[in-house]
Amino acid sequence: MVRRLEELGIGRPSTYAPTIQTIQNREYVVKGDKEGTERAFTILTLNKKGIQESSKTEMVGADRNKLMPTDIGIVVNDFLMEYFQLVMDYNFTAKVEKEFDAIAEGEENWTKVIDNFYKVFHPIVEQTSAIRTEHKVGERQLGIDPKSGKPVFVKIGRFGPVAQIGESNPDKDNEKPKFATLLKGQSIETITLEEALKLFELPRTVGEYEGKVVVAAIGRFGPFIRHDGKFVSIPKDKNPISITLDEAIELIQQKRAKDENRFIKKFEEEPELEILNGRYGPYIAYKGKNYRIPKTGYTPAEMTLDDCMKLIKEADQKPATKKRVTRKKAE
Repeated sequence: MVRRLEELGIGRPSTYAPTIQTIQNREYVVKGDKEGTERAFTILTLNKKGIQESSKTEMVGADRNKLMPTDIGIVVNDFLMEYFQLVMDYNFTAKVEKEFDAIAEGEENWTKVIDNFYKVFHPIVEQTSAIRTEHKVGERQLGIDPKSGKPVFVKIGRFGPVAQIGESNPDKDNEKPKFATLLKGQSIETITLEEALKLFELPRTVGEYEGKVVVAAIGRFGPFIRHDGKFVSIPKDKNPISITLDEAIELIQQKRAKDENRFIKKFEEEPELEILNGRYGPYIAYKGKNYRIPKTGYTPAEMTLDDCMKLIKEADQKPATKKRVTRKKAE
């Protein structure tokens, strides 16, 4: 990607990393693996016996740890290409870079450069703002729901890609449309009508465990199991639509075991204070703050309340460390 930017004359070495980081932060692209497809091919070999024919297969199109566009990224790109062709042109970007260089060298007046750009760009923004309420970004109709007879769409919603049954019409007193979040790995570009309709089966009752209902659902942060008021994330290799009761129970039990291992000790006289196991080792949790326990001198399970309060007091008395800012020297 950086090589291509260099070839097009876009950006500078100092801007490449921030550019790539920005499109990741905005979730226009994600790092991931792309599964390949199996392709059969025929090998013809010429030898003393004549032409020998054999068949083999190979995997093609597989990628590992690559930046791949998300649904949001594809929709944003399509929108910009449709309404902002001027600034999406590679030649335009390269031209602006040269103008900036000319300004830095004193060959161009920056107000003139900005004025020339603004006169062209601002009307485009005004025109696009006027139509954006009518523009259904990335929306694709899949077909008709056989149960309701209403159209089924996929589009980008507030929190990502969603499927929708029915249409919103504020002028008519119709039933509101239904929405369902797409699963990880599904795309508004490729999802089928059947796959979209399956999403509306969620939340679904998987069964009962310990006298309580087990429910599989999908939320803003992905698929999960709900049981007895507690939530357990469903891993990537399992699907909330097809997960079985046994699989759900196993996830519930794993979560309980993890929570039990996380807890080390608490004190009746100070219920807000707990000693817990964390990602980086044991620590003290007290009134919304976490305090590190030194690796030497203390055994977390044997610590007293006085030991904990001593560490908390020492930590609170330490001055906050400031991040060092390295300033570039003027050349």
